[in-house]
Amino acid sequence: MLTIIQAAGWPIWPLLACSVAALALVIEKMLSLQTAKVAPRRLIDEAIELSRVQIPSIEVVSRLARGSVLGRVLASGLHAIHGNPRLSETELRSTLEGAGREAAQQLEKYLSTLATIASAAPLLGLLGTVIGMIEIFGVQGQAGAPTGGGQPAQLAQGISMALYNTAFGLIVAIPSLVFWRHFRSRVDAHLLTMELASERFVRHLNTLRKPL
Repeated sequence: MLTIIQAAGWPIWPLLACSVAALALVIEKMLSLQTAKVAPRRLIDEAIELSRVQIPSIEVVSRLARGSVLGRVLASGLHAIHGNPRLSETELRSTLEGAGREAAQQLEKYLSTLATIASAAPLLGLLGTVIGMIEIFGVQGQAGAPTGGGQPAQLAQGISMALYNTAFGLIVAIPSLVFWRHFRSRVDAHLLTMELASERFVRHLNTLRKPL
């Protein structure tokens, strides 16, 4: 590996930094986008059951908020009702929508960075390729020089730099793009689940508050 880095020259260092950053982002998103941490499958049913008779206490609502991202969204509606029991349906929906936007921002965190790496890595590889080609043509331009005996080695070095940087740029870009699309799809699925759960929860809370 060290031999490859030496042959690729200095242009490979930005690509190595991108590869480390991409790996860290992929691990972070794999952990943070787990269903259990975002929207547990039976959470909406449990939240409705908790509030089937009356609005649960602040302690219960706080535990709900700590459990998952969807739990925080649902808990925001319960907190709002605790603050104003006669909250209108429009205000309740607005509260959950605001919490949902915050949740979406949290779920989408670092996705744009991963997409940038996927886009920039081939360009960085191309930069290394161009620099390698410049070295090749520089060697060719010295064909009549007295030190021409060292030119084959310099020519090989330029070719190695060009090819290694091109390959490494693609090695970084392709997995980054694949994971970015995968995580983008996961986020969209979670957001849809949360939107449907929030709509169901609003209808439940309005039914519960009719006697008020």
